[in-house]
Amino acid sequence: MKRSRVLVGLVGGIFCVALMSLYRMLDLMQGAELQHSVNSPVLQVDQELSHLQQKIDRLEHLLSDNNRLVATLRNSLIHRKASWEPKRGAANVSSDTNHSQADELPGCRLAGKMKDGAVGVQLLDVYDLLPFDNLDGGAWKQGFEIRYHGNEWDKQPLEIFLVPHSHNDPGWLKTFDLYYQDQTRHILNNMLIKLSEDHRKKMIWAEVSFFSKWWNDIDDQKREMVKRLVGAGQLELVTGGWVMADEANSHYFALLDQLIEGHQWIQRHLGVKPSSGWAVDPFGHSPSMTYLLKGAGLSNMVIQRVHYAVKKHFAQQQTLEFQWRQSWDSTPRSDITCHMMPFYSYDVPHTCGPNPSVCCQFDFHRLPGGRVFCPWRIPPKPITEQNIQERALLLLDQYRQKSRLFRSPVLLVPLGDDFRFVESSEWDAQFHNYQKLFDYFDQHPKLHVKAQFGTLSDYFQALQRRLSAAGTTLPTLRGDFFTYADRDDHYWSGYFTSRPFYKHMDRMLEATLRATEILFTLTLAEMRRFSGNGRVVADFPAREHFQRMTEGRRNLALFQHHDAVTGTARDPVVVDYGTRLFRSIMNLRQVLQSSAHWLLLLDKSIYHHDQSKPFLQMDDVISAQDALPQKTPLVLSDEPRPLIIFNPTEQLRTSVITIVVDSLDARVVDAETGQPMAAQISAVWTEPSRASTEAFQFSFVAELPPLSLVVYHVSKASAGSSHRAKYIFHRRGNTPTVHTKHFQVSHLTGPDADAPLSLSNKHLQIWSSLETGLLQKLRLQSGLVRKVQIQFLWYGTRTGADRSGAYLFLPGEEGAQLYSSSDPPLVRVSKGPIFSDITSCYQHFTHTVRLLHLDGHAGRSLEISNTVDIRSEKNRELVMRLASDVANGNRFFSDLNGFQMQQRRTLAKLPLQANFYPMSSSSFLQDSASRLTLLSAQSQAVASLRPGELEVVLDRRLQQDDNRGLGQGVTDNKLTANFFQLLLEERRGGTQEVGGASVDHLSLLAHLTSLSLCHPPVTMVTQSNSKLPKLHPFRPLSSSLPCDIHLLNMRTLEDAQEAGSPSQEAALLLHRKGFDCSAAPKPALKCTWSVHEEVNLDDLFSPLQFRSVRHSGLTLLREDDHDESARQQQPSHMTRLRPMEISAFRVEID
Repeated sequence: MKRSRVLVGLVGGIFCVALMSLYRMLDLMQGAELQHSVNSPVLQVDQELSHLQQKIDRLEHLLSDNNRLVATLRNSLIHRKASWEPKRGAANVSSDTNHSQADELPGCRLAGKMKDGAVGVQLLDVYDLLPFDNLDGGAWKQGFEIRYHGNEWDKQPLEIFLVPHSHNDPGWLKTFDLYYQDQTRHILNNMLIKLSEDHRKKMIWAEVSFFSKWWNDIDDQKREMVKRLVGAGQLELVTGGWVMADEANSHYFALLDQLIEGHQWIQRHLGVKPSSGWAVDPFGHSPSMTYLLKGAGLSNMVIQRVHYAVKKHFAQQQTLEFQWRQSWDSTPRSDITCHMMPFYSYDVPHTCGPNPSVCCQFDFHRLPGGRVFCPWRIPPKPITEQNIQERALLLLDQYRQKSRLFRSPVLLVPLGDDFRFVESSEWDAQFHNYQKLFDYFDQHPKLHVKAQFGTLSDYFQALQRRLSAAGTTLPTLRGDFFTYADRDDHYWSGYFTSRPFYKHMDRMLEATLRATEILFTLTLAEMRRFSGNGRVVADFPAREHFQRMTEGRRNLALFQHHDAVTGTARDPVVVDYGTRLFRSIMNLRQVLQSSAHWLLLLDKSIYHHDQSKPFLQMDDVISAQDALPQKTPLVLSDEPRPLIIFNPTEQLRTSVITIVVDSLDARVVDAETGQPMAAQISAVWTEPSRASTEAFQFSFVAELPPLSLVVYHVSKASAGSSHRAKYIFHRRGNTPTVHTKHFQVSHLTGPDADAPLSLSNKHLQIWSSLETGLLQKLRLQSGLVRKVQIQFLWYGTRTGADRSGAYLFLPGEEGAQLYSSSDPPLVRVSKGPIFSDITSCYQHFTHTVRLLHLDGHAGRSLEISNTVDIRSEKNRELVMRLASDVANGNRFFSDLNGFQMQQRRTLAKLPLQANFYPMSSSSFLQDSASRLTLLSAQSQAVASLRPGELEVVLDRRLQQDDNRGLGQGVTDNKLTANFFQLLLEERRGGTQEVGGASVDHLSLLAHLTSLSLCHPPVTMVTQSNSKLPKLHPFRPLSSSLPCDIHLLNMRTLEDAQEAGSPSQEAALLLHRKGFDCSAAPKPALKCTWSVHEEVNLDDLFSPLQFRSVRHSGLTLLREDDHDESARQQQPSHMTRLRPMEISAFRVEID
């Protein structure tokens, strides 16, 4: 106890001294500023701002150092205190508990620990360092001249692995099926023949979507040949994903799901497990993908599309091979060995060495007489006895130059390009000519080179062997490789937004798939328990439903391809993708409705499945692959009509449910208790100022337990009994005529005509412009006020040959132009007991901000929705900007794949388009006092071009190709909806620094808000309200999961004996979120979080019981399983969930 007092005193003393020092520094700085202003009254404003910025940076650095010192001492005290307390296996702490500011949130300290111990290269620092001067490097235009003496390999011979590959896009210029028919099946058929002819021939293959389709077409004899080639190491499946996924727009759920689908297929049919990743065409690279690959059991990976200036820098430093580590991880646990290809492309001219005109001469598919030629006008020559010496030495020179960029004498040389090896003649030309060169190297040992065909496994095994022998270690790197530029100022930030309609549809399918997976898994478990014999109810179409889910998984997986979710495919291919997404959403809804039907029946014996007459249907309809969902009006009567709400999240949530009804007066009650729910009736606006006379919005507040199906009864109510929304309309200079006979409408007059519009609830108040209806200011209940102005902008494109297209964002010199229209917008204000909103109706978009009048966390954020239509425009991009007074400097944060946050720095030395980054689900600005977070339900580009500003690109319409192979512009725009939540939070304390870059997470409130935004409740209704059986709510969990633990999925696995059927096993995927502690809302959140890393799965999911729990790799391969219960004396299922980590379990539910 005495030591504790001494430590407390020491902490207090240091804090006081540091605080006094900081105050003294501020005084000195202010004095110097005053003196300076007296001596130089005409000093330029920009110089003053520059000096002030430097001082703020210095002060911020000192504050950060002080915060770290205090945090270290505080943690020492906490750890010492903890060591005196009795140990417990696991505990949850409620946020209702009183925590002092010094103590903060226990779960957060665990996340904070992972920020310490920074080592290696931080990519943000590299960007600060690089001049981005784009100097002409000679033969290697984007690099430099490489020199060598010739004796560097005398002691350690150069070991070369030539890796044949064929990059097959599952859709781009042709659809997936057309590519397969025209090219891919021929490539794989020839591969089988040619590799079988000679054991020295090898190849790698990446896309399991194509490989599985081909597998279905070949007979058993050929399948056995494939297995032999795989077993012999001649054919290697690399990465093992369903596709080579995009890493900018894809959400981590979908990235992992396509990896699971691929790995499960490979294990089932080939019995192997991928060990190396191959990502040569995604347009930039994310550490979220590396985390998933490492968790799936991969040890190595290859990447290609990285900014040419970064490649040059890494080549100069010999750091093209490195250990890629997660920014939040202080241990090497997440490290994966990464090889960055050094040159412009993955084709043959850019893979043998730095001079493409020489390397092209060794692409023997381009021999004279063929369809493909070398643009440098020096064609390849067949290798003959007469020219072999000259040819071999010319090629070896390129190999040696390339080798000087790496730390080991082992060299990876890919051999391939898009859809290569279609024809048998290409296989012969490449393999025969290269084998002659390899034989020549073997016959001349003084050259000190050994070359052979190989796979990625061959290369990385040799690399590790050489590094170990030399005692060489690879450097550690943290960060991501966005935004990619392949040449000049051509930054690939356009595809972050291209085809936003389908980017949103992607997330709709993702949410539908996850909800269906979980409910289907719970249904099968309930059925087995109900039957008593472990079998599924006979009439339930489990096998057909499982096949619908498999198709849904695979269509979502296919859309993660780097030319699909990116919006960079041709128009007919986009329609094909959209049709697949649409069909899967429809099919998954059938599974969801059928599962809910059985679970809800009080008398299970009367269950009958009739797909032609489903018992339940959704409350909305999607009419086509390019249409937005439309609510179906419900016909009400005095008889109560059941309304079913499924909460697909693991949290108890209070949600506003909105349906459309045919009655102006309605009531809703909880079917179980008969308790009436608070509700309001609002107008359905068929036009901005014309309300429907036949349909009305009915909104009510629903309390939804985690993963529950809750039954409500909705019916007609007595006339005038429903709370109706009241409306205010305004349009500058032209009072609108409003067509509605059922709702009270007023126009602003007198003093109100000049005052800003305002809405408020218990948590926040907003002010909006009367003229535009757009947000101006936010105020929290605590009193914190921030200017937050919403603006809309246009970007055009530059003139000349290079212009914006599907991939590239090349804005005009004029930059962003404020949106303006000849007609002032119609502003419509709605006020009601459940929600209030302000809608601004412009020509190209309808914009709504909404406040919910709820006590829970849903009432703390501002809902923002935009319905965008720019089909009338040419070469324009529409942007929504938030302009605030948050003093974030040049730093902001955007998420990577919804998995983690990445600090961004807006750099003046880079062009405007380079400062846009991908945003899958969140972005925020912060200063020492506040944080402004924008959460999104779809992916798009984001930037913070000036302090306090955040802008997101909503849609882009571009008339021309941008010369990256697509051959068309982006002109297939749709009426597109996008959804956001805006959070303003108070902050306490600073951020922790890792390698010069702060590692930050979303707050718990932001995590919960994002969960609600991305996984909304699912509303279903019965087909009619006559002769309905008794329904009973389904509540599988007794309480919410801790709010830092996310149920990523509960996915039924395929039966090992019966293909296409569900097994009794499910994949349980849990993600423990890292969360920020500096924002703690008052009143506190109604949830718990985990104090310890050890948790009990039985407690988490009570009253569900697990018959078996096997901890596995992220793709659930059996060879990665660890039986959790076998290691423990007691039957409880204790496991470790580390902050930020995803844990996967193979479980059987009792």
